[in-house]
Amino acid sequence: MINELVFPAGIHLLSGWQKHENAAREQLRAVFDATIAGQLDSNFGVRAPVDAVHIGGSINLMTLSIMHDLYGMESAAFYKGDPERYVRTTLLSRRLLGMNKLYVSWPVYAFTAEALGQQTMYPDKFPPGSDPDVMLMNRDTWQDVVTPDLNSGIPRIIEETIRCYERLTGLEPILHLSAPYSLAADTFGQEPLLAALVHEPELADNVLDHLVDHVHRPWIEHFFQRFPNGWVELSDASGSPFFIGPQNCRDKAIRSIQRLVEGRPWGHRVYDANYRGDYVAQARQKDRSGRRRAGGTATDSASAVDLTELTELKHSVCRDFVIRLHDDRVPVSYYEDQAIQRNRPLFTGVGASQLDRNSITDMEAERQALRDVSRECVEAIKNVAQTISNTGYDERNPPWPGTVYFEDVSSESSFELMEIVVETALQNGALEREATAP
Repeated sequence: MINELVFPAGIHLLSGWQKHENAAREQLRAVFDATIAGQLDSNFGVRAPVDAVHIGGSINLMTLSIMHDLYGMESAAFYKGDPERYVRTTLLSRRLLGMNKLYVSWPVYAFTAEALGQQTMYPDKFPPGSDPDVMLMNRDTWQDVVTPDLNSGIPRIIEETIRCYERLTGLEPILHLSAPYSLAADTFGQEPLLAALVHEPELADNVLDHLVDHVHRPWIEHFFQRFPNGWVELSDASGSPFFIGPQNCRDKAIRSIQRLVEGRPWGHRVYDANYRGDYVAQARQKDRSGRRRAGGTATDSASAVDLTELTELKHSVCRDFVIRLHDDRVPVSYYEDQAIQRNRPLFTGVGASQLDRNSITDMEAERQALRDVSRECVEAIKNVAQTISNTGYDERNPPWPGTVYFEDVSSESSFELMEIVVETALQNGALEREATAP
């Protein structure tokens, strides 16, 4: 069964499963059976190379679909039933896809909100989410939110997941939480929170500060007491400039993270790398009329945030690498230059929409386009790594040397297109020898 873990055998197996081929499904079940039994654990201890571009990504949705199809497992059982099984199967999914960089996460937005008492919906084969009709707090009750019991429920499940990940991979542990703004959106409500941004900005600040003081800071301090060598990754898709505009991203979302880490001994080990929609700030440079745009709110032209400022703001909450996501829609070369200027490795994202098999009208054109994009990203990551290595960057653990990152892989992703990206990175991602020496 180890053959399936050697690229491209694994991704071809997944492709056959996706096409409902019985033989592929049976073989995939055998591989998952062996993984759950611990027979492939030794593979998970193999580290990503220090001398080649890394390939990683978010694959929780795909693994859930596989587990539902092969075992009839519903989302609550998959995510919460057995942390060891969860870690093993998600690590396996990465190996089958050809990823050389391992990582573990969970449904971060739903889990963080559920830990506070938010009513959460668990569909059978889809990821969980907050029940929008039953929000945990409102303008009159937000102060009632207290620190969750960090030794039971969701926090306990997360801790057991982290311990299993650390044991199997030998990698540094990572606590993944929803950032303050996104947590507020999932417990206060997206629309009420947006209304507060426009009409009652002080209320929005108070809600975010309360979450920082009573949820994030105690949880993070609890984590570092148990995992002194750990990291905390925050996710804040709802706080992105694409959704709330660059000014609100600066004044609300990023401000709350800056407040969280300021003056804390662990502050440098907390980061948020998923703000997206940088092009919105670029557009505002051209037109600062203050008109409401899709994905943003009206903003005073005198305090508009341009791309340069937004880049600096994002760097203030993610200091160890520079990342370009697909929805940023700003040329890769801009982030390549920023990474070199800041002496930090580069990550480049491959968006879910780039891989959606249901939207492909011309596969040959899509293959060629993605091959070109992949080559550009790999070359940019290599150039950054080699340049910063020559100018004093001597760290040889992740985020070195940089990563091609699949932002969201599901059972509806085209494995044929994914294969092109992985193949491009594996074939062209080797660094020059002098760049790999510490």
